[in-house]
Amino acid sequence: MLPDRTPTQRLTGRPVRSNRSGSSRLIDAVAVLANSGILTDHRETSWASITFAGTRHGMTWLFSGAEAVECGEAFIAALPDHEFRIPGCLVADATIVEVSSSQLPEPMMTLTIEILLLEEA
Repeated sequence: MLPDRTPTQRLTGRPVRSNRSGSSRLIDAVAVLANSGILTDHRETSWASITFAGTRHGMTWLFSGAEAVECGEAFIAALPDHEFRIPGCLVADATIVEVSSSQLPEPMMTLTIEILLLEEA
């Protein structure tokens, strides 16, 4: 990975404009929390209630290798109570949806999470 590029830039391979969306900021914030995890899938759907609007994000993260799996375990512990700081947005819910792991040929863990990102009024 290139240290001078954000996770969103590494995913898309192109520079991100300074006027970044809440979604790209969310991906970057979760990537910091995931540490050595690799984002393998991201889905975004619009979400609204009578009083709030936002987006629901589904993400799948891969942790490959013993040290990375330890980071994945720390990620599981930290995510539900983590306070994200995303300008103009509020993370209303962050949930671990699925965890799968294997030990051979090397330790590996795959996590699926869902995050509800609301737009601040």
